[in-house]
Amino acid sequence: MVSANREMAVFCFDTLVAHYNSEQAPPPAFDEGQHPLFVTWKKVVNGGEPRLRGCIGTLEAHCLINGFRDYALTSALRDRRFPPIQAKELPYLQCTVSILTNYETARDYLDWEVGKHGMIIEFTDPDYNTRRSATYLPEVAAHEGWTKIEAIDSLIRKAGYNGTITESLRKRIRLTRYESTLFTMHFSEYLAYVKTARGAAPTINGAKPH
Repeated sequence: MVSANREMAVFCFDTLVAHYNSEQAPPPAFDEGQHPLFVTWKKVVNGGEPRLRGCIGTLEAHCLINGFRDYALTSALRDRRFPPIQAKELPYLQCTVSILTNYETARDYLDWEVGKHGMIIEFTDPDYNTRRSATYLPEVAAHEGWTKIEAIDSLIRKAGYNGTITESLRKRIRLTRYESTLFTMHFSEYLAYVKTARGAAPTINGAKPH
């Protein structure tokens, strides 16, 4: 079983830095494998609560090296909820890598634990007769302080449903629960890692030197 680790977070920072510098990222220091994965970028300003800047991944098993390379950039630059991350934001960023495991079909929309399970919901929009789906990683509901129903209702909205949320709609949800391992690294830790491992800090086009 592969767990999310420091080298994966380093590789995501390497990939983003290489993008700003129009270079190739150095080869990663973790083994190849196939797993579902997510990359989450948050921004920490003035010691405050980290704020989401992008989070995208795949619920299908994906080659880890290509997956982290692709989703590090996609989540940083192409999350439709946020403007693309700019090089000058790098010193404030933290990166969380997640590897998803233990997929199980839940009995109903409440058959999961806050803080332990992520969930994928799928349902038919009663207004348009279209299929909708959305997911939250395991840490989201706990971080937001949501009850199970609040988390499910938020997911229904995330899936794009704008109608009235009824109990009968909730009961028609097909829910898949999963667990994850994750590793979080702040840019300052990345800099320290690179200095130690490679002998010099990275230079970044468009970012102030530290």
